[in-house]
Amino acid sequence: MKSSLKKTTILVLFAMTATASIFAQEEKESRFTVDATADVVSSYVWRGMYQAGVSVQPGLSLLAYGFTLGTWGSTDISALAKELDFYLSYETGGFSATITDYWWMGEGESFFKERSGHLFEASLSYTFSEKFPLSLGVNTMFFGDIDKDEDRKQMYSTYITASYPFTIGSVDCEIGIGVSPWKGLYSDKFDVASVSAKASKSLKVTESFSLPIFVELILSPAQDNAYLVFGLSF
Repeated sequence: MKSSLKKTTILVLFAMTATASIFAQEEKESRFTVDATADVVSSYVWRGMYQAGVSVQPGLSLLAYGFTLGTWGSTDISALAKELDFYLSYETGGFSATITDYWWMGEGESFFKERSGHLFEASLSYTFSEKFPLSLGVNTMFFGDIDKDEDRKQMYSTYITASYPFTIGSVDCEIGIGVSPWKGLYSDKFDVASVSAKASKSLKVTESFSLPIFVELILSPAQDNAYLVFGLSF
């Protein structure tokens, strides 16, 4: 198992590095772009599940020919909770397919060690159109110790989503719902994992500088909890 996990992780990282190299070599002939982002959130809630308190969440991605090679991380201010993810996705029209390697354990844990928190997921999503921007998605875990039940069998935890963005005045809004169709990481049965409403806007600080902020209300019936998250985006 240890050897298998190391080989799988190394292959994923190698594929991502090779893809980045190809993108860089073809920069002049392609629509190659690099994007860097960062959020600061009052609490980190993922698919209706509380992960950590105040956290810094940077992201870095390379885009070309419909492919996106990216990494995303989250570290809370106490440095007790740490997450580092890698993903490779392809988008055409409104369709998108993604493979993600999630890793979260904590500062000081080995990234390559067996049972270190790696979890691999396959995702498919579809957005209908600009006029009707409803997005539907399905995300299924297919490898990782965290996704195994008490008998050490893979649960294939699945998260099915629907979201719809819209604008009210100068505020960008989005409502969404996430459902767990069977026993898995999100619930021990069919359940609603998350119902959310998010509002984002640019807060004018000076004549030449505005700060993007957002507030998101997250209800989690599966966890019997609710959250109100504030964030800054850069």
